[in-house]
Amino acid sequence: MHVELFNEANSERWDRFVQDAPMTTLLHTRRFLSYHGDRFQDVSVLLTDDRGELRAVLPAALDGADPARVVSHPGVTYGGLVHDGRLTGDRARDALLDVARHYARSGKRILRYKPVPYIYHRWPSADDIWALTELGAVRVGCDLSCAIDLAARRKPSTRRARSLAKAQRAGVEVSESRGLADFWPVLESTLERRHSVRPVHSLEEIDLLRARSPNEIRLVVASLAARVVAGSVLFMTPTVAHTQYMAASDDGMRVGALDAVLEQAIELAAEAGARYFDFGISPGEDRRGLNSGLYRFKAEFGGGGVVHEHYELALDGYQLSSSA
Repeated sequence: MHVELFNEANSERWDRFVQDAPMTTLLHTRRFLSYHGDRFQDVSVLLTDDRGELRAVLPAALDGADPARVVSHPGVTYGGLVHDGRLTGDRARDALLDVARHYARSGKRILRYKPVPYIYHRWPSADDIWALTELGAVRVGCDLSCAIDLAARRKPSTRRARSLAKAQRAGVEVSESRGLADFWPVLESTLERRHSVRPVHSLEEIDLLRARSPNEIRLVVASLAARVVAGSVLFMTPTVAHTQYMAASDDGMRVGALDAVLEQAIELAAEAGARYFDFGISPGEDRRGLNSGLYRFKAEFGGGGVVHEHYELALDGYQLSSSA
């Protein structure tokens, strides 16, 4: 397999290729990755066969704290090898071997690899995890997400049922919205008040991403007296609706508005043909451990655990010619 470094001239070719890959999501596209601009030094690669046919891509960038470490990808929750479904078994191992050799020859020491969680696969595609272990990679991290199987949803807790009923009694109105600007102040103030952080995306960035992918980034909001008091931004994939952001103002929390938003979002996901509704990971302080209260809140909607794994492959000894 021939491995070449990505450049902007490959953007359209990249996005055409990943569009139908069985493990691809919005996060793998160049129209998403490019919003990072100069935040990361991109070292993504394209893998082609002897005929020049594109067989796989790997989104990747250098670790800002260690330029000898390649991460797939530091700007997204998960990365991983994206291929057309033909890189199975030994072929996946050989492809990742060629990737390892490519990075090793350029002086990199470690490949940190974040495979796509299984719920995002259109069909089972975990060959890359097997391939990594065959090459000697070790698991160095594991985050816990919470997702609902929309075909076998557990009954929500009585606490969630009471909160939803409270929102209905208060006259909370829930709808899908184009108005990110109305929700963003609620999100920013909630994150600042509870966690002393800001959203990963600025309003300008999320507006840009939504303009590029209007069908894949959606917003559900709750209003009280014509004022937005809660909402959730959803990233839609072929199999999953993911809550990229969710928040409620103090007024929204008092009336259970976020419960109403999330129930509407879950219905939207089912109507869109998704198999799972993913609330995302719930990291603890300094992104370590688990925020147990947040995770319990998500699980009470009828969800269960999905892991986001992190592997590292030491690149020492891979400074050999490509196997192609």
